[in-house]
Amino acid sequence: MSKPAAAAARVDRRALRFVVLLGVVSLFADMTYEGARSITGPFLGMLGASAAVVGFVSGLGELVGYAVRLVSGYLSDRTGRYWALTIVGYCVNLLAVPLLAWAGRWEVAVALIVAERFGKAVRTPPRDAMLSHAASRTGAGRAFGLHEALDQVGAVTGPLIVTAVLMAGGTHRIAFAALGGPAVVAILLVAAARLQYPAPRALEVRGGAGQEAGAGLPRRFRLYLIGVALVAAGFADFPLMAYHFARTDAFAPQTIALVYSMAMAVDAAAALIWGRLYDRAGLRAMLIAVALSAAFAPLAFLGKGWLPLAGAALWGAGMGAQESVMRAAISRVAPAGRRGTAYGVFNSVYGAAWFAGSATMGLLYTRHPALLVTFSVAAQLLALPFIRASERGGPAANPVRDEG
Repeated sequence: MSKPAAAAARVDRRALRFVVLLGVVSLFADMTYEGARSITGPFLGMLGASAAVVGFVSGLGELVGYAVRLVSGYLSDRTGRYWALTIVGYCVNLLAVPLLAWAGRWEVAVALIVAERFGKAVRTPPRDAMLSHAASRTGAGRAFGLHEALDQVGAVTGPLIVTAVLMAGGTHRIAFAALGGPAVVAILLVAAARLQYPAPRALEVRGGAGQEAGAGLPRRFRLYLIGVALVAAGFADFPLMAYHFARTDAFAPQTIALVYSMAMAVDAAAALIWGRLYDRAGLRAMLIAVALSAAFAPLAFLGKGWLPLAGAALWGAGMGAQESVMRAAISRVAPAGRRGTAYGVFNSVYGAAWFAGSATMGLLYTRHPALLVTFSVAAQLLALPFIRASERGGPAANPVRDEG
């Protein structure tokens, strides 16, 4: 092997280690805040908050979470302080969880819950921008698919920790305090990542996808955003599916949580599969994923027998594609120097479209589930030509390395 080839191989291995390290950070981070989110509703009720307050806080947290990403992404590109924003975001995001153990009033708990969402919003765009640089070496689909799979391991483990604490006779406060353990581990790991990889952009393949010059975001990025918005608008929240399952006795009440766990397991596995397919086929992988997952709505909301279970599995497969391929494609349609901004815009548009679509589908469901199904399928299929158009004229899916 020539010296340039050996040097490139070393950088490739270093990039893969960076992807894995950020994935493990996300594993412990998700373990912390997903564990907390599984009990914040009952905890607020114990502190005297009404159902209206709980619903308002949930909506406010998500609104803050997606709106702040737009600002965070822009600031990361503007200042170049990707690591600073990432570390501050993780600290706020994660330390808010164990502090809930000492919240004596629901107003204090609400402030901490919103702070947790705020911290996640601050760190997500700069983290994904840094991840995209390493992804140019490993394959964007592989990198984001692996990151999502590790993320989901934490999302499943966190609620299990909380369940174990409560079943052992512990209180909600003890459960929040116990989640301080993975929170500290995640913060230490992200600090270690900062020390080992102070300049992740150096991992970017020179001359690869998304390297074109220009201060603005290109037209294909805007086309891609339209497709993303349509997919998000047509993708129902699982709580709405769970409501339908309970209302129609599709599953016993005590098994609906298991159905969700199954969907999350499918999400993790699908993220790896869709990610590898993306590295081979480009955005055609996203087209296939959207076309297949669009079938979740008729199966889940109109199906009988085992069909709702198949619908939930397809929903999980679609989520896996959205959290891997959909994120990976940003490195393909946005310049390297604008990735933070691109991820901020992407996350904000995705969140706003998801909220608007979920509200619309909730209203349609009250009229008839078939109306919800029609809207869901139509929105997702309408996204396909926009996603396809965003790839035309773009860079190759697998860039040639500059090994000099």
